[in-house]
Amino acid sequence: MIFPERVYTIEEVQQARKLIKNGYKHSVTIEGKPDFKKKVEEILNLIKTAGYYDFFRTYIKKIVEIKGLTQLRESEVAIWASKYTIADSVDAASLFIQKTQQMKDYMDGKLYYEMAEIRAIKKRIEFLETLKEKTNNNAVKKSCEDLLRRWAETTFP
Repeated sequence: MIFPERVYTIEEVQQARKLIKNGYKHSVTIEGKPDFKKKVEEILNLIKTAGYYDFFRTYIKKIVEIKGLTQLRESEVAIWASKYTIADSVDAASLFIQKTQQMKDYMDGKLYYEMAEIRAIKKRIEFLETLKEKTNNNAVKKSCEDLLRRWAETTFP
């Protein structure tokens, strides 16, 4: 069975769910200029360092450079990202994990309102904590600490 080109119709979602349930992982592709691709590879390496790459490639199949606002494109199983979003690799890696959690929720049929954003942000914070523990790079550790401090200042249930 082949993963659907898009995940929009009931049949496409059911096919994708079945594949994911059976352990399917995407071969992640990056579309954009060479400097964008290089920066995204750096971000994916941080995701690998934290041990979240299998989670990421279960739900995201491509990252596309755009000039507009960064967003999850559920039907395309893709993250559209601007060069500004990826400027800070650690923050971008945590955002990619947040978007991955949102894609997982979409695939699981969970509703987008109420607790969905909180679930995604909690996953982002969990990622930052894990990356901080697993990395040997002091600059990455410091960046994680700074981002975690900022997230701690914004309270939510």
